[in-house]
Amino acid sequence: MKKIILVLFVLFQSLFAIEQTFLEPDEAFKPKFTQEKDKLLFDLKLGKDIYLYDEKIKIFILKPIKEEITKEITLPTPVPYDEWIVQFNDISIEIPFSLLQSKIDSPTYEIQVQYQGCSKKGLCYAPMKQNFNLDTTGSATLKSNAVINAIEEDKTPKVNVEVEEPVNETDSIAALLKNGSFFFVLGFFFVAGLALSLTPCIFPMIPILSSIIVKAGNKEEITPAKGFFLSLVYVVAMALAYTIAGVIAGLFGANLQVALQNPYVLTVFAGIFVALAFSMFGYYKLELPQSIQNKITRTTDGKEKQGVMGVAIMGFLSALIVGPCVAAPLAGALVYIGQTGDALLGGLALFVMSVGMGVPLLLIGLGAGKYMPKPGGWMDSVSKIFGIVMLAVAVWMLDRVLDPIYVMWLWALLFIATGLYLRMYQHIIAQLITTVIFIYGVSLMLGALSGATNPLEPFSKFTSAKGVAVSQNELKFSYVKNLKELDLAIKASNKPVMLDFYADWCISCKELENITFKDETVMAKLKGFTLLKADVTENNDDDKALQAKFGVVGPPALIFWDKNNKEIKSSQIVGYKNAEDFLNIINKHF
Repeated sequence: MKKIILVLFVLFQSLFAIEQTFLEPDEAFKPKFTQEKDKLLFDLKLGKDIYLYDEKIKIFILKPIKEEITKEITLPTPVPYDEWIVQFNDISIEIPFSLLQSKIDSPTYEIQVQYQGCSKKGLCYAPMKQNFNLDTTGSATLKSNAVINAIEEDKTPKVNVEVEEPVNETDSIAALLKNGSFFFVLGFFFVAGLALSLTPCIFPMIPILSSIIVKAGNKEEITPAKGFFLSLVYVVAMALAYTIAGVIAGLFGANLQVALQNPYVLTVFAGIFVALAFSMFGYYKLELPQSIQNKITRTTDGKEKQGVMGVAIMGFLSALIVGPCVAAPLAGALVYIGQTGDALLGGLALFVMSVGMGVPLLLIGLGAGKYMPKPGGWMDSVSKIFGIVMLAVAVWMLDRVLDPIYVMWLWALLFIATGLYLRMYQHIIAQLITTVIFIYGVSLMLGALSGATNPLEPFSKFTSAKGVAVSQNELKFSYVKNLKELDLAIKASNKPVMLDFYADWCISCKELENITFKDETVMAKLKGFTLLKADVTENNDDDKALQAKFGVVGPPALIFWDKNNKEIKSSQIVGYKNAEDFLNIINKHF
């Protein structure tokens, strides 16, 4: 299996003609400090097809005081390029001693220049720093000569060249991929997948796989081996979908999963689940055309192939459309692929992570073979119950498309219809369960009539006092639609700023909204922030530009600035965090 996976990735790389021709950092950027009589010069030569982000060029005095002096230094005139302002040519920066002495009178200084650049071929390098210990006394001329004669005497003044350490969880994982051993990386991502399997990202796939096994059980007895095999086919197809979508996103910046979260695709897929539901109710059979079935069944294992292909297709589509969750391990892998072009290791990491996410599904398949009723009357009842579950999945998907009040009505109708439909079972426990389901459906209908939109709180509009209290305690976000609006909002704030990347189809976004941001301690902390929200549901050009600006591969993501409008990269959060983890991160800086 391992050899097969390696071959698949080699073929995938060759398919897209990926060429590893990127310059190493020391080839792309060649810095040099030169100390003259009354000034310090910083020269930076750029490699072929390399450019610098103009806004990333920063100049600081580090010692004896720390102060930024960028705005008081004359920089070369930048040019626009692909929605950015950049420097295409080698740069030379003069730092006059008089400027340094106007800040603080001292014979010695430590100067730092920061910058970040990219290649036109699609690779962006990590931010870099260059430090220089400057002595403005009579020995200045000697130090300048040391630079000139460095090759002959090997007395080059020590220039501290360093690449920034990873500043947040995503960057740390990307660094792990770059520096970790092959097997350690794969082990880490498998464990990360196991952790993600406990999040709502994977939950919708449980009823989908269960219904597939139930459907197969109508035709033949499901043994533990058969149940596990069907689950394995589903999980491997799901993992391939995650991997292919991730590699494409990393290499080309086009997130296939995000692209499929549009209303038309989601509506069609919801319709497919409705069709599957009525098939499980027994109204008709969903099968391939007879002519295709005849071609498949000409081989001895035709029926098995037909069933396996359907399971694989369902697993592949489920990964792309049902569970588009972004978490730090996924984001780290995409950043690594984007920076290095290494689709092989990055893709293998994503594949292993997806298999880890699928472990609960494998256990379900294994257990189904042991506890699934044998074909007969019981299986018909089980099929009908899973038909109802398929309708619930359809409503859950439409929640990303429709107005919340319409979704509330759909949930009400589904629960009422389920309560009535299951009344045919005469067992007292079944009667009790169906009565509870029916009452809850009626409660949802009353809630919908009152204007409530949360199925978990159908009577929120009737408890007006509580409703007012909740409204007063909710966090208030201002929406920004593009980079210009974001920049203006940040500059207008005299408080720390938090930007929340959100989308209607994002499961983890709603977790943050309804769990973390409803926590009293979190709300108290964020009352001192200017809260901004970027709704990237439509994934239009402005949405993509906002995400590209901060290296966000998809929502949810939280970006922070201090009260001086400086971005705090180490506080960046990707994916869902509970209240405790959220506070642990931001309390380090605010």
